[in-house]
Amino acid sequence: MNDSASVLPDFDAVLAAAARIAPHAHVTPVLRSRSLDALAGCELHFKAEHLQRVGAFKFRGACNAVWALDDEAAARGVVTHSSGNHGAALALAARTRGIACHVVVPEGAVAAKLAAIEAYGAVLHRCAPGIAAREAACARVQAQTGAALVHPYADPRVIAGQGTAALELFAHAPELDALVVPVGGGGLAAGCAIAAAALAPRARLVLAEPAGAAETAASLRRGERVTEFVPDTICDGLRGTLGEPNFALLRRHAAEVIVVDDAATVAAMRLLWQRTKQLVEPSSAVALAAVLAAPQRFAGRRVGVVLSGGNVDLDALPALFARR
Repeated sequence: MNDSASVLPDFDAVLAAAARIAPHAHVTPVLRSRSLDALAGCELHFKAEHLQRVGAFKFRGACNAVWALDDEAAARGVVTHSSGNHGAALALAARTRGIACHVVVPEGAVAAKLAAIEAYGAVLHRCAPGIAAREAACARVQAQTGAALVHPYADPRVIAGQGTAALELFAHAPELDALVVPVGGGGLAAGCAIAAAALAPRARLVLAEPAGAAETAASLRRGERVTEFVPDTICDGLRGTLGEPNFALLRRHAAEVIVVDDAATVAAMRLLWQRTKQLVEPSSAVALAAVLAAPQRFAGRRVGVVLSGGNVDLDALPALFARR
């Protein structure tokens, strides 16, 4: 990562990202559901990032990182490692600038997401599962190509870009009492923390995390990053290890975490499909699952919920719902 991308982003960086990605990213809608409000006992405002380009919030950060590159660096292309959504987002962002994109993908990644990465024009490089193998393969590709590294969640340009989702949400619903965001590697969570602190400092920042990959909860509890864990969750987009800058920002902004099991996430996904007719993936539905799991925290409150993505592996749905 170059020096310009090595400093923790601030609210000015989020505002700059919003201006930079405006010609390319969608301003996604904020959805409401009276029946889910009644069920949750609070007023829910769903930021529909599953309707973003590539079907996930990831396009925001990837687009900001790509367009923040100077011409010389951009000419060498970009490289990342990704299990799906970030890879597709970076591939599309690179296409908007007409540059090459390389994506290291682990064995066992969701086939539909890999197909999307290729469809957007990226070159795939396969590796063994696990963050160490992904980073090692990514470093090899970077050395071979000279491409600029765009980390899936620890790159400050990515974090700032992801924060534009909360920027839009607070512009639409400025009086929120809480913001609930899924957390994996922490790019979206950290970006939203920056925007929330600037625009709604009294709003509680609550992170939704699967029980099978709850290292963010453990890290914030211990006061240091927990990195030695093997994720076991259907939320494939939340299996990444919490990044260092992400952890620093989440600590700074006093983020809370609600941990939920996969069964609750599947139930929440089903509810979203039934009540809102919106196709969201498990890594997105975990946010609603967190609200439903802790009704006393949100009772009578106005709650923003970031629906982070909608790239569901349709072939896996029968087995997914059977797990419930």
